[in-house]
Amino acid sequence: MQGRDLLGIAQTGTGKTAAFALPMLNAIQDKGLRAAKKRPLALILAPTRELASQIFEDIRQYGQETSIRSTCIFGGANQNPQIRRLEKGAEILVATPGRLMDLEAQGFLSLSAVQYLVLDEADRLLDMGFIGDIRKIAAMLPSNRQTALFSATMSKEVRALSAFLLDQPQQVSVTPKQVAVAKITQHKLAVPTAKKQEALHQLLNRDAVRKVIVFTRTKHASERVTKKLLKAGFSASAINGNKSQNARTRALERFKQGSDWILVATDVAARGIDIRGISHVINFELPQEPENYVHRIGRTARAGENGVAWSLVDETETKRLKDIERLIKNPIPPLSIDLKNSLPSEDQSTPESAPRQNQSAPAPGPAKKDRGTDERKRRRPRRRKPNQSPSGQLKKADAKRKPRRRKPKKVNQGA
Repeated sequence: MQGRDLLGIAQTGTGKTAAFALPMLNAIQDKGLRAAKKRPLALILAPTRELASQIFEDIRQYGQETSIRSTCIFGGANQNPQIRRLEKGAEILVATPGRLMDLEAQGFLSLSAVQYLVLDEADRLLDMGFIGDIRKIAAMLPSNRQTALFSATMSKEVRALSAFLLDQPQQVSVTPKQVAVAKITQHKLAVPTAKKQEALHQLLNRDAVRKVIVFTRTKHASERVTKKLLKAGFSASAINGNKSQNARTRALERFKQGSDWILVATDVAARGIDIRGISHVINFELPQEPENYVHRIGRTARAGENGVAWSLVDETETKRLKDIERLIKNPIPPLSIDLKNSLPSEDQSTPESAPRQNQSAPAPGPAKKDRGTDERKRRRPRRRKPNQSPSGQLKKADAKRKPRRRKPKKVNQGA
């Protein structure tokens, strides 16, 4: 508000977007600023498409009673609609670095009028290798701008970036780890790798589970888990880096609206998804970096609500678990149920393992009788010879048809 640069250290779910968006909107409105075509006045950089979209939606909501225009650009989507919105003019631009650099290089965007720069999730931007793009973008901006940098962690790289971008910043810190997990009930479940899918089904069928994100470490694992959930009758969709932007948007919309109550995601979705009502987060696989555990479980217990986080830990993940517990400075208690005895084998089905239907989905019809192998063999139709009816008789048309006899040639004896 006072025009100073800002360094904010705050965990996800602590209201960072409102912290920088509301003062920005207020400053633009009070000064009566209006952006020219292709020349935004404020630039917000985000590491992922999902986070950029979420920030954009929040800003639109905050500024709906003002005349301030905002737009969002990111890769993985058709650039033409984004170009048209830039040509109309927007005071606030939310962007991912790659698409921003691309459109600027093509001449569809100029950063020469930017007065406010915000880097959200700066540590994630660095993790994803955007440091070079950020330096190039900063070189395109006026030097007399106001800059704010927000990060969940304060690593050496983040300190170096803040020193490069910020001028005598005011530092604001919200105690990250403890605050982020204070209202989240955490449990771990020791389960062999081969039994993880069965354990997941058991957990999802608990009555308290209403809306859940299941995290995997790899894109391949997220697809595999989703396919098995769908095959078992659960309402689920996947979101990962291999999905197109349209597919990811559709999956998020189905999850928001309740068409799917299970979202299987990689860490690409661990930050930036702000969806109310997520009751549980399940770590199907522990993350590679312990910090991502905090970001993952932060999808629940949003805006002061309570939440639950379960982690399925196999024999190869013991070290990762210890690193996580060291980071959050608390041991994660074990889940107090005996899944070893309650889990069915893969070829069995019990009432506990039957998938719980989505509340918005129609009630399932009566179950079909499971016919045995002998009955299937008995009901298998017999092969018939060509032109033969099921009873084994020749068809009528064929029965009437008799072979023609050739008449003997007459011998002319009068020759």
